[in-house]
Amino acid sequence: MFKFIKKADIILFAVLVIAGLTLSWLSVRDSGSGQEVVVTAGGQLYGTYDLSRDQEITIDQHGHINKITIKNGQVQMSYSDCKNQICINDGKISKTSQSIVCLPNKVMVEITGGEEELDGVSQ
Repeated sequence: MFKFIKKADIILFAVLVIAGLTLSWLSVRDSGSGQEVVVTAGGQLYGTYDLSRDQEITIDQHGHINKITIKNGQVQMSYSDCKNQICINDGKISKTSQSIVCLPNKVMVEITGGEEELDGVSQ
């Protein structure tokens, strides 16, 4: 017939929500500042750049243009000729493992290096 929600169901739900929020907060808090910017275009490595050096990179491939700006330890896609402009709206990134992707032009910008936590240690 009708199934009633038991007290244990409510407690289990609350514990799962708290655990999920705690893990999300820890993953955001522990992201260290990156050291270099890795750019791939068309699935191939385009270049690796120092995040501490201000510069502008222009990628011109197959008639599509993307401009990447590195300034003050942050990187952003400053220009793209793609239609949806999602990569431009992603804004600036500066932490390890953050990325900006322009799918129509097949360009990816990712920050690497810096402090990363270990997933596990084996002996």
